[in-house]
Amino acid sequence: MKKTIIFCCLAFGVMTSVSANAERQPSELLKSVEDKVIKWRRDFHQNPELGNRETRTAKIVARHLKDLGMTVESNIAYTGVVGFLKGDKSGPTVMLRADMDALPVTEKVDLPFKSTKTTNYRGVDVGVMHACGHDTHVAMLMGVAEVLAGMKKELRGNVMFVFQPAEEGAPQGEEGGAELMLKEGIFKRYQPDVAFGLHITSSLPSGAIGYRSGPAMASADRFEITVHGQQTHGSRPWSGVDPIAAAAQIVTGVNHIVSRQIDITKEPAIVSFGKIAGGVRNNIIPEQVEMVGTIRNFDMGNRQQIFEKIETTATHIAASSGAKAEVEIFEGYPVTVNNPALTQNMFASLAKAAGKNNVIEMPKIAGAEDFSFYAQQVPGLFVFLGGTPKGTDPKTAPSNHSPYFFVEESAFKVGTATLTQLTLDYLMLDYSTLNSLTLNNKAQAN
Repeated sequence: MKKTIIFCCLAFGVMTSVSANAERQPSELLKSVEDKVIKWRRDFHQNPELGNRETRTAKIVARHLKDLGMTVESNIAYTGVVGFLKGDKSGPTVMLRADMDALPVTEKVDLPFKSTKTTNYRGVDVGVMHACGHDTHVAMLMGVAEVLAGMKKELRGNVMFVFQPAEEGAPQGEEGGAELMLKEGIFKRYQPDVAFGLHITSSLPSGAIGYRSGPAMASADRFEITVHGQQTHGSRPWSGVDPIAAAAQIVTGVNHIVSRQIDITKEPAIVSFGKIAGGVRNNIIPEQVEMVGTIRNFDMGNRQQIFEKIETTATHIAASSGAKAEVEIFEGYPVTVNNPALTQNMFASLAKAAGKNNVIEMPKIAGAEDFSFYAQQVPGLFVFLGGTPKGTDPKTAPSNHSPYFFVEESAFKVGTATLTQLTLDYLMLDYSTLNSLTLNNKAQAN
């Protein structure tokens, strides 16, 4: 994949603007980008792009970062963009991440900037919608970039802005997302010391910040089980091998793995079957049955045990009835772990940005995030921003990925302030604290 690195020389007018901004306080700079963030978000919402195809979004982002005087690298992991802001004072490097991709969902929210885009996704004509709020993430991080570029003279360190494609998964046959960006060397080139991420959610009221120390979001893995039998007439099952009967026993056996074979006092885990397909007619026992499911858990040790036990359970149950089971497990995103020491140190920053009463400890979330790959490399903190309007119960509000997903725009100023505050406060930490965070993260990884 071709990468483009641009070292920017600013026009005099832009240099003067940034220099003038350096005298302003963060609150003034944040106020100055509020309307821009809303405008950017509406534009991205109306022009959504699926994973590894975020070309328009990436061009807008890269142009904005270049105009701010950053070193900009494009075409990483297909469409990813990295902007590097070097502060005038020496110090660590903070990474901030926003994901850019939309979903194959037909929007049903009546907005002036509603998406009407359509595409053919895996042979089906569907709409395209920012149903997970990644449009807001991009817009907010562009705002943060402008604020911090305006404070370049005061920054005790550097900021790495990562605009990532394909968080929702790459197209079939392609790699993508955080894992591919790391594989293409962004951490080796820019060497961040810490990673911060933020995700909009309908499960919190607008402007609230949700956090959790330690395992916060589950790993997500897919399994496929193919049960091979011997086709025969439905009236004579003994003359063949019934893969449907074996598959039914496999479902029961696999569901017992979590409840009976894994120590879930450590962390919870879930195994769910999402599809079972086999047969074409009521009186024909088919030759094979295909089964597909998902595995979610919050402990990397448990994760490996579950993989092994699914294969053992499926193959042995199938063999007991004369059938044969083939098991494939496709590793997805690992557990998203918020570094405990980092979370503790940054709590005050969250309170400054959102107000102490608006910072809420979240329960574990069985959904997954590929921010987890970054947090395996450096201490990470991934938080949630509430987007549900006041007067609407977050428990009943349409969830992320719903065609009715809706975000209150007043939340954006809190999200922008949160990422800005986390960055500024981290760059002010003393060396011993920074060193202990790094050592703590290495211990977790081991």
